[in-house]
Amino acid sequence: MSDTPAIEARSLTKRYGSFVALDHVSFAVPRGQILGYLGPNGAGKSTTIGILVGMLSATEGKVYFGGQEFRRDDYAMRRRIGYVPESGGFYETLSGFEFLQMAARLYHVEEKEAEQKARGFMELFELERVMHQRMSTYSKGMRQRVLISAALLHNPDLLFFDEPLTGLDANTALLLKDLIRQLAHDGKTIFYCSHVLEVVERLCDRVIILDHGKAVADGSMAELRSSTDAATLEQIFQQLTHEDNTEARVKQFRSLLGSAM
Repeated sequence: MSDTPAIEARSLTKRYGSFVALDHVSFAVPRGQILGYLGPNGAGKSTTIGILVGMLSATEGKVYFGGQEFRRDDYAMRRRIGYVPESGGFYETLSGFEFLQMAARLYHVEEKEAEQKARGFMELFELERVMHQRMSTYSKGMRQRVLISAALLHNPDLLFFDEPLTGLDANTALLLKDLIRQLAHDGKTIFYCSHVLEVVERLCDRVIILDHGKAVADGSMAELRSSTDAATLEQIFQQLTHEDNTEARVKQFRSLLGSAM
């Protein structure tokens, strides 16, 4: 196996005027690894993933896939990417089946294969009953299953998940987590953003934690426990992002509730 990282970020920085959303963040992700990418709201997670998938331009820094510099206009390289956004835009007049066929065409999947895969994913995610209904009739969880299917059907080797369990029922969430493990075992590289720390702790091989645009931790769970003397990812996260004043904040909420009664 090559030592060249599947994904490499070098000093990624994103500024909006005087505000620094991402501050010289660097990391390398080997092929087949599941990387958990965490941080409080506004820490720079979505900015990072936006740059990595080509939706945003970095103010400074570069991205490399397999040792090759990634440019936003390199559509051949973008076809190596599968991306499940936190909230996706839909063509609500399309059916789920039509949406997947459209996504397949964008990735230049051959027409017959596109139809087979679209039908197969709708069946896998138990959407065959509604596959020809407009997506405006779908629940949030059903739409999320379509988004996940659209990210996978062209068989990308780099997968970016931003809160992928949103809206999913327990059984589908279990299916997706098992699928992610299998994809990594098959050599896919997984970049996984989530606020659900318990899932990240069980699923990911390695965790990076951001705070105010900077990477404040990077390592396996064993390494993070050793460096912080904390037992769980939740405790590590609270310690490194200074979110450990929850007890005081709960008291404030109780006080407010009491004063309103």
